[in-house]
Amino acid sequence: MARASKKGGMGLQRSGGSGLLQWLGLAFIIVLADQFTKVLVVGYYQLGDSSYVTNFFNVVRAHNTGAAFSFLADASGWQRWFFTGLGVVAVAVIVWMLKSHAGQRLFGFALACVLGGAVGNVIDRVLHGYVVDFLDFHTHGYHFPAFNVADSAITLGAACLILDEFLRVRRGR
Repeated sequence: MARASKKGGMGLQRSGGSGLLQWLGLAFIIVLADQFTKVLVVGYYQLGDSSYVTNFFNVVRAHNTGAAFSFLADASGWQRWFFTGLGVVAVAVIVWMLKSHAGQRLFGFALACVLGGAVGNVIDRVLHGYVVDFLDFHTHGYHFPAFNVADSAITLGAACLILDEFLRVRRGR
């Protein structure tokens, strides 16, 4: 039966099993969308190729051996396994947290997004040694670092975690 959540998150509290499967299903859909788009980019583009879409957006094939915004991309190669290991640890922690808080809708949604994105990027690091990025937004000659569906999901999840915490603190007053 449904009951109100006392630990934060919006919505109804559900039994751990069914809620966990819902969030794992969302994470799986994110992984599928991420990997499908990357397969398309790798199949149709060579490294560095770009297609004009609008005056502020291109599709480009880029390889990121580092972390967000190519942090540590110029390191000697150790970062591949470091970020892979970090991703695996993050996946384990997120699954544990989802199991513990599966009924908290906003929190669960946020964690599922981060989980799907982390798995998508870990798959790239294991298969290729780098993450395939392809979304290139730009304005007035400035290009935001290229990113992918997994990165978008992680960013959305992080924003929702911040919102969930803000709402939890606000309710506590």
